[in-house]
Amino acid sequence: MITEIRRQFAEIPGLIEGVEGVVPEYEKCIDIATSGALKELVPATLTAIAATLGVGFIFGVEALGGFLAGNIFSGLLLALLMSNAGGLWDNAKKYVEDGNLGGKGSDAHHAAVIGDTVGDPFKDTAGPSLNTLITVIGLVANIFLPLILAYAIF
Repeated sequence: MITEIRRQFAEIPGLIEGVEGVVPEYEKCIDIATSGALKELVPATLTAIAATLGVGFIFGVEALGGFLAGNIFSGLLLALLMSNAGGLWDNAKKYVEDGNLGGKGSDAHHAAVIGDTVGDPFKDTAGPSLNTLITVIGLVANIFLPLILAYAIF
């Protein structure tokens, strides 16, 4: 991404100066971000699928039921915690910026900014992606249930 941005600054006249009417090539940056995100998604998805199938085929339906229950209960609680904690840290920063606890520039504000920096990925990415993980594991278990019933080792 950085290489592409530097290339655009070097090759598109007036871009770095902010000349009106000069437009960067947004599509190339979007393509880079999308392909990077998809490449990072594949190992996590394969791990979720392999773990579900492994538990089902090796230990049977009862163990798969326990795996799904543990996944749902712990994943749901963790997703709720992360989403709410991220929102809380964001609101704490806004509270300090409104003049409370010393306002902007205070030690409380510096701490709140750090908390917001940690909290944004919690509420925007980690919490919601855990909900997707719970769904994927449940769907894989349901789709492969007939095969697991027929071919489970234990």
